[in-house]
Amino acid sequence: MGRAVFLDRDGVINQAIIRNGKPHPPDSVEEVVIVPEAAQAFAELKAAGFRLLVITNQPDVARGQQKREIIEAINTYLMERLPLDQIYTCYHDNKDGCECRKPQPGLILQGSREWQVDPAQSFLVGDRFKDIEAGYRAGCTTILIGEGYGEKQVATPDFRVVDLLEATKKIVVKCL
Repeated sequence: MGRAVFLDRDGVINQAIIRNGKPHPPDSVEEVVIVPEAAQAFAELKAAGFRLLVITNQPDVARGQQKREIIEAINTYLMERLPLDQIYTCYHDNKDGCECRKPQPGLILQGSREWQVDPAQSFLVGDRFKDIEAGYRAGCTTILIGEGYGEKQVATPDFRVVDLLEATKKIVVKCL
């Protein structure tokens, strides 16, 4: 089986939009700003043999605050500019009770099956504790970028880093 790096989208690959002190996804393709270290980080991860699989919660679709087409356009924009293998998106809200919305591990497990990767040999990189919890539940090594926006810590990450490039270095060193 192969290995993957499962990446949250907003706040990891592209900059989160901070509104009222909380992270939000971009409202349009025009608001997307890819983090500057993404190209180098992804080149190093690809060279080390990792699949790059994005897992993202986009509940604003279920809440009627965003159109699915906009989320898909943002995902396409990222896929066209970065060497990502796939983006998995959960469009549900908390109350929907699905298995794909982080902190549930459903999207990680789906990506693992479809790409034949072993979660135990894979990594989850996120900027929120629900990302870390999803990775933990799936059996991945977890890496938190930043401090989790002051949210309640529900799972302890294996590593804490300042950005995607530092996360990449942790992954590559751990796999040598």
